[in-house]
Amino acid sequence: MSFIVQDMFWTATGVSRLFPRTTQIFKSWSRIASYSQLSNFKKKGKLKTMKIDTPEFRALFTPELLKLESLFKSYQYELRIAGGAVRDLLMGKTPHDVDFATTATPEEMKTMFEKEKIRMINAKGEEHGTITARINDKENYEVTTLRIDVVTDGRRAKVEFTRDWQLDANRRDLTVNSMFLGFDGTLYDYFNGKEDLEQRRVKFVGNAEERIQEDYLRILRYFRFFGRIATDPNCHLVETLEAIKNNGHGLKGISGERIWTELQKIVVGNHAPSIMGVMADLGLLQYMGLPSDCNLEEFKNVYASAKELDPKPMTMVTALLHKEEDIYQFRERVKFSNDDLGIALFVQKHRGDQNTQDKIYYCKELLCDTEGSVVKTKEKICELLKYFGNKELLSQPDDWNIPRFPVHGQFLVKMGLKKREIAVTLAALRKLWKESGFTLSQDELLEHAEKMVKDGDSSQSKT
Repeated sequence: MSFIVQDMFWTATGVSRLFPRTTQIFKSWSRIASYSQLSNFKKKGKLKTMKIDTPEFRALFTPELLKLESLFKSYQYELRIAGGAVRDLLMGKTPHDVDFATTATPEEMKTMFEKEKIRMINAKGEEHGTITARINDKENYEVTTLRIDVVTDGRRAKVEFTRDWQLDANRRDLTVNSMFLGFDGTLYDYFNGKEDLEQRRVKFVGNAEERIQEDYLRILRYFRFFGRIATDPNCHLVETLEAIKNNGHGLKGISGERIWTELQKIVVGNHAPSIMGVMADLGLLQYMGLPSDCNLEEFKNVYASAKELDPKPMTMVTALLHKEEDIYQFRERVKFSNDDLGIALFVQKHRGDQNTQDKIYYCKELLCDTEGSVVKTKEKICELLKYFGNKELLSQPDDWNIPRFPVHGQFLVKMGLKKREIAVTLAALRKLWKESGFTLSQDELLEHAEKMVKDGDSSQSKT
C-alpha cells in the first residue's frame, strides 16, 4: 500500500515530490485518496507496446506541437497523445481533435506555462486536471493530468491525480479509447485496444457493469462508438448488452443535454437503424424521452433515403416520432433548440404530403406558405427533401426560389383597413399571388385589394 501512496499520487496543489509514508501527513493533503479508497485501485490490464509511423501521425507534428513536446520534456514531465486521437490514427484517420495526457499536475502545468509566458485559456477544466495552452498564439492544446476516479455517482466523478499511466487507462470507458501514443511513435496499450480495433470490436475496459455504473452516459457512448467502429451491425457482445440492459435505468439521472449530444451522433451514424432497434429491445428509449413504440420502420426507410444527404439529427429523430405530441415530449426531456423544434414540426406536418404536382412548385408553395424567415424556411424545406430522399431538388435550391411578396400591411392601412382585416386581406392576396405562379405585381395585387374592399370582401373575412 505504501508503494502506491509513494509512487502514484500527487497533490492538487501541484507539489511535485512524492508523499511520505506516514498516514498523518498523507491525510493532510486535500486531493489524495484514503487508504480504504486506494485498495480499490488495483492495476488491471497488461501493457503491450509497439511503434507506429504513419503519414497521419507525422502530419501532427506542427511547430506548435513540437514546442509543446519540448516544453514538457525540458521540465521532465511525460506527455503523450491520449484517447480518441490514438484510436483515429490507428484507423488511418486524421484526428479532428488531439488531446494529451501528462504526469504534470495542473498547478505544475500552470507554473510551467506562466514561466514560459504561454497563455492559458478555459480555466474551468482545472478542477478535473485539464489545462489548455495556446502555443504561438495559433494552436490550442488541451492537456490533462493522469487521474483516477475516487468517487462516482453514475453522472460525475471526484478525481485524484496520479503519475501511473496504467491507472489512468483503467478508468477509461472503452478499450479502443484507453491507449496512449508517445511522440516517438510508441503505442501503449493496456487492454488490447489495438486488437479490438482491428477486429472492429467495441468493448468496455474491464467489467462492463462497473464502467457503466461509473457514468451511465457510457451506455450511449458505447452505441455511438459501435456505429463508428463496427462493420457488422449485429456483432454486439452478449455480456455487453446484458450489462446495458441491467443498468439502462441509470440514464434517468443523466441530463437531457448530455443525452442529446450522444443521440445526435447515433441517429446519423453507421448502423443507426440496427442500433436504435437494439436500444428499443433493451428498454432504453423511455429514458431518453422517446416513445416506447417508436416508428423504427419509418426510421429505417428514411435512413436509407437520407443517409448520404447529410440530414440533421433532428430530421432523423422525427422519423421515429408518430405525432406532434411526441416531439414536445422528447423536447421536454432533452431540451433541444428552437431551430430543431421548427424542423421537427415542419417535417412532421409535411412528410405525408401527397404532391403529384410539379415538385419545384411544391417547394415554392411551401416557401410561400410557411411563416418565418426565408433562410430558416429554406432550411426546413431542405430537411424535408432529405427526408424524402430528393437529391435532385436539394442540388437545385435556386430553382425553387420565389420573389419577395410585393405587398405589406402599410399599403392596406392607407386603404383604411383595420388590423384584423389587414391580416386576412394579406392572406387572400398571397393566395392570389401564389395561384398566379408568383407573377402578380404590386400594382395588380393592390387593385385586387381595392376591389375586395369595394365589394365588401374584407367584411366577409371577419366571419
